[in-house]
Amino acid sequence: MRKNKVISASAAAMLALSLAACSVSGSEGAAADLAGKPDYSGSISILTAFAGKPMGSYFEDVIKAYKAEHPNVQITLSQETDDNAVKDKEKVLIASQSLPDIYFSYAGNWGQNFAENGLAADLSSAIGPTTDWGKTFGPGGLSAFKYDGKQYGIPLYNDAKFMGYNKAIFQKLGLSVPTTFEGLITACSSIKAAGYTPIAFGNKDGWPGLHYLQQLFAYDVPRSTIDADLIPKSAKWTDPGYITAMKQFSELITKCTGDGSNSNGVAYTTAQQQQQSGKAAMYYQELIEFDSVNTQDSQLNKDGFGIFPLPAPVNANGDAKTLEAAPEGYMINSKSKNAALALDFMKFATNAKNASALSAPPYGQPSAVIGSVTTSTSSTAVAEGSETVNKAPSTIVWLDTASVPAVGDAWVSASEGLVTGTLSPDDALKSVQTASEKAK
Repeated sequence: MRKNKVISASAAAMLALSLAACSVSGSEGAAADLAGKPDYSGSISILTAFAGKPMGSYFEDVIKAYKAEHPNVQITLSQETDDNAVKDKEKVLIASQSLPDIYFSYAGNWGQNFAENGLAADLSSAIGPTTDWGKTFGPGGLSAFKYDGKQYGIPLYNDAKFMGYNKAIFQKLGLSVPTTFEGLITACSSIKAAGYTPIAFGNKDGWPGLHYLQQLFAYDVPRSTIDADLIPKSAKWTDPGYITAMKQFSELITKCTGDGSNSNGVAYTTAQQQQQSGKAAMYYQELIEFDSVNTQDSQLNKDGFGIFPLPAPVNANGDAKTLEAAPEGYMINSKSKNAALALDFMKFATNAKNASALSAPPYGQPSAVIGSVTTSTSSTAVAEGSETVNKAPSTIVWLDTASVPAVGDAWVSASEGLVTGTLSPDDALKSVQTASEKAK
């Protein structure tokens, strides 16, 4: 796999400081010792993406349980939200040479940067697919964090994108689950006429729009073309399917969302609340959001919560069976002085008991550990979504993490321009082509 030599300005510190990177618990030039015996009188630091309710208490509880067994271990926990906040925090930590012993990572190019620039420990001997620990994970979760033939990440949970819908609203209006994108647009007209928001949508953080685009790209563009375009060295971004997909995205924003061109000013949490309160018929959401919106006392729970993949357009030129999905997980600092202890903690965090707890309400984060997501441990929707992910013949990761950050940033700007209508699909694609060309 090639080495990334150009990344966006916002992530430039990752590359510039990679050779000198060291953690607060590491020493200059010292490589992480994963094979040693854990020092249960030592200390480790952890950065998660679980800030806020209901997720904030998960790692807190795991740490309490771990310390109950090892009372002399000192653990410093820092938590950020699962969006741009955790990325920004990691950039700052790299710049200050204080990356923690254990830190959150997305699959795709984001994790690749950590691995290829010497910031993540090679975990192949510990969690490779043939190891005892590795065998407890689904192969898809492991492979997502494999770079240049080596295993660098620990998949904590699987994630994917689904359209969540209010069953009572659909039943009241005599609607069936749409099986085509065109059918979805038609359903939006009926829903809007009945006084509901067809699809709740908030793009203030930039990435929600990218999730629509990446799924539509998978439907409208051949996969081999997408894979080549995600690598700046081979990228062309000229397939007409990209334009088609962006036009479909713009149509959905115009005809299906309540705020339309003003959606860039709406937070995705506001969209969640619209769905939760029964004001919106649908919301395109991640699998890991199911239990946080479909709470026991919500109107959505009373009305009934169902899910379906964003349907593919008729006669699409890509793969109508591809599902947008990616695991998210954790890496261990390559300079960590207490790497063996960090590894021991992550083995504890992903044991069967903790994996089942993570998959169950109120968290609803479908663990990547085999056998942890069932109808007895998880909500019906989480179990159904997890099964769909596991059966999907092919998956594609998030657009903002699939390519180099410069291209991901260009797509964020493009999606925002498409939402407001200030950027045409042709101009949006040109901006991405320019960013990709500069990243070669």
